[in-house]
Amino acid sequence: MSTQNTMQQAEPQNAPATGAGRKPRAKVPRGTVKRLWGYISQYPVRLVIVVLSIIVSAAAQALSIAFLQRLVDTYIIPLVTATRPDWGPLIRALTLLAIMYAVGTFCAWLWGWLIIDIEQGTLKKIRDDMFAHQQRLPIRYFDTHEHGNVMSRYTNDTDTLRQAISQSFPQMFSSLLSALASLIAMMWLSVPFALFTLAFAIILFVFVNKLVARSGSQFVRQQRVLGDVNGFVEEAVNGQKVIKVFNHEDATQREFDRRNAELFDAAAKANTYGNITMPIVNNSGYLLYVATAILGAWAGLSGMHNFGFGGAGTMTLGTVIAMLTLSRGFINPLGQVSMQFTMVMMALAGASRIFTLMDEPVEADGGTVTLVNVELGEDGRTMTETDRETQHWAWKRAADDDGTRSLAAAAKLRGQAREVAAKAKESAITSPDGRYTLLRGDVRFTDVTFGYDPSKPVLHDITWFAKPGQKVALVGATGAGKTTVTNLINRFYDIQEGQILYDGIDVRNIRKPDLRRSLGIVLQDVNLFTGTVMDNIRYGRLDATDEECIEAAKRTNADGFIRMLPEGYHTVLSGDGSGLSQGQRQLISIARAAVADPPAMILDEATSSIDTRTEEVVQAGMDALMKGRTVFVIAHRLSTVRNSDAIMVLDHGRIIERGSHADLIAQRIVQLGGDPDLDPATLTQRSHAEYVEGKNLRDMVKENL
Repeated sequence: MSTQNTMQQAEPQNAPATGAGRKPRAKVPRGTVKRLWGYISQYPVRLVIVVLSIIVSAAAQALSIAFLQRLVDTYIIPLVTATRPDWGPLIRALTLLAIMYAVGTFCAWLWGWLIIDIEQGTLKKIRDDMFAHQQRLPIRYFDTHEHGNVMSRYTNDTDTLRQAISQSFPQMFSSLLSALASLIAMMWLSVPFALFTLAFAIILFVFVNKLVARSGSQFVRQQRVLGDVNGFVEEAVNGQKVIKVFNHEDATQREFDRRNAELFDAAAKANTYGNITMPIVNNSGYLLYVATAILGAWAGLSGMHNFGFGGAGTMTLGTVIAMLTLSRGFINPLGQVSMQFTMVMMALAGASRIFTLMDEPVEADGGTVTLVNVELGEDGRTMTETDRETQHWAWKRAADDDGTRSLAAAAKLRGQAREVAAKAKESAITSPDGRYTLLRGDVRFTDVTFGYDPSKPVLHDITWFAKPGQKVALVGATGAGKTTVTNLINRFYDIQEGQILYDGIDVRNIRKPDLRRSLGIVLQDVNLFTGTVMDNIRYGRLDATDEECIEAAKRTNADGFIRMLPEGYHTVLSGDGSGLSQGQRQLISIARAAVADPPAMILDEATSSIDTRTEEVVQAGMDALMKGRTVFVIAHRLSTVRNSDAIMVLDHGRIIERGSHADLIAQRIVQLGGDPDLDPATLTQRSHAEYVEGKNLRDMVKENL
């Protein structure tokens, strides 16, 4: 599977031990509730109305139940014994009861309607903030995390929040208020019976709390494992062809079954305790109901004295009926609270994963040098900054930037690296005031050492340079460090030692957006987005006109096949351009880089997916595109590096050879015992095998020459 998956599986080996055979217990981080409340509280008016509506609804329910005592004792029983009953008072009492129910129903509808706005608004804000933060994360994060796991935070985790905000939180608050209102109503009618019900509820709560506590950590584990399953499924879908080609369906199925079984275990443990809570509370409520009925009947028949906040007297039938209903109104909400608590735990687990993503350190920059358009004076050094498009770009230093950071870093260099850095300063074209340096594409590596893991360097003391307008090819075996070099130029990663100079400026002093604006990249793995062909080309520069996009397509020879599509440039692509061939997708990618019109370009195996015949056509367009630009080419095909001004051969993170194609061939011929006096231009036109007959041809192949 993918590198990210391999890296993730390797991480636990370095994690601190938590005991023999014992897994660390997942917990919801502190502060999650506070941060979540910070999002929900952005709707104060609606929240106030929701809270008031829930209070009124709970009070109306409790009052209507308590009113049953008066309804029975004051209106119904006298009518039963009256010879000439007056139904007027009973009708008025029933009307009042109906009004209380109506008010409660309206308030319940009102808060249920308003909570939807709060829920959706909160989720929108969370998704906005999460995505905005994601855009600022470094490439390293996406290289080491499964993409499906990241996606799970936008889907599964936000969905648990949706349920909690719209249902669990208000239901818990409503249930607690209903239980409180029922308890107050019971205290008003009968203190002894209220205390008996309260004691029963406390015993029940202690038992239920132990069940709920056991499920909390499992909900956190469930959300984490669910993200892992989503990541694996996303990876398997993307690699379906590879799985089938190598007949790994069974192995993939076994791995999915293992992950799915882990999800089953976490979900079963999390939900088992939650699902049995409500039945236990409900059945316990029936026990309380029976016990209250027996005690109430005994108290009423024996003429037992009763007292409450509303007054004292003998136990009446109406009081018993009201207490029976209130006991259910007190216990059932507590069951609802216990049931919703499991949903709240799941939501907090999801929220903690969301906030974990949002707490990931953003991509550090630290640069102050920006890229601006300038008008160049007749002396070639005077530069005037302008907002309009010109043919000249310049690096603009901040007012307090005198270049001491670059000079301090250069002072640490030694030998050839110091000379290369000094030459970069000399060749840079800087304005008389020192604020502007003309962008020419002069790139120099000086004593650069870098490792994705600092303890395991990938590049070792690299020193090389690319002059403005040169086409430099990086060749070497897989893993030699070719792509790493281009990642460092873009500052996708920052180096541990040495300097990378861009027109004499340390790239660490240049703002990353401006640095990347000056560099166009055509990657081996093409990404096309849902939209028209025109939209995908315009992605290189969003303010480009249709005419500019078409012109870019013509320059890269993509115009021909695009016009043959059903809707031409307005053909809608989906599924990463699944309806196009790999070569056609790559041509659109190259056109996208062309419309960006960057001063320098990086071609990372840009033509690897194009057939030889198409490559000849594309190469002609790319040659025109690369004219006057500094270009870095990563390639394995001889034809793509033959016309390079300089070729660097990398081996295990070190440059072992540098020169033009003809120079390197000549060097190799000499090493193999050939004629050193042959014209290098002639060497490039004749078969290599002619000069290395009986020699070690594999060495040449290995060096991509």
